[in-house]
Amino acid sequence: MKLGEILVQKQLISYDQLEEVIAKQQDSKKKLGELLLEEELISRETLTEVLQEQYWRKNGFWVIG
Repeated sequence: MKLGEILVQKQLISYDQLEEVIAKQQDSKKKLGELLLEEELISRETLTEVLQEQYWRKNGFWVIG
């Protein structure tokens, strides 16, 4: 699952906010997380937590309990 999808699913950002940041990302070489921090849409702590979740999901260890 992609970073943006997780953030929207958890209602940490809206789909519209995600689309805006993705559009800005196309004009820069920055990663999505960097742009989300710059735009102050999420905190560094939130980014860390969601990246950890993304890693666990990718490696098949994510269990919804």
